[in-house]
Amino acid sequence: QVQLVESGGGLVQAGGSLRLSCAASGRTFSAMGWFRQAPGKGPEFVAALSRSGASTYYAHFVKGRFTISRDNAKNTVYLQMNSLKPEDTAVYYCAAAAHEYYSGSDYSSSNSYDYWGQGTQVTVSS
Repeated sequence: QVQLVESGGGLVQAGGSLRLSCAASGRTFSAMGWFRQAPGKGPEFVAALSRSGASTYYAHFVKGRFTISRDNAKNTVYLQMNSLKPEDTAVYYCAAAAHEYYSGSDYSSSNSYDYWGQGTQVTVSS
């Protein structure tokens, strides 16, 4: 059974840092990414990377603050979040795809992903 389990969310003050983890089980994946959904808003792309980790993609609003990485030996993807802002408050979801992609638009589309985690809450206080 395929599972994606996120961890690392919590409450942090503005300017602080959190590191999210997503442990995958049941199979290995190619593209993996993070999306988020804030209250009253639709889901939005945050970051994604290729199987090798050589290609990374970020939403403009997290560039320079967030870093996505993966450890294929552990079948785990990470999201290091620095300089957090209150507007980063959301439920963060891990997503994984069976296929590799070759364009940023593919990586940033939720339709490109086959499996999703249950989400982890990130709350940034001002």
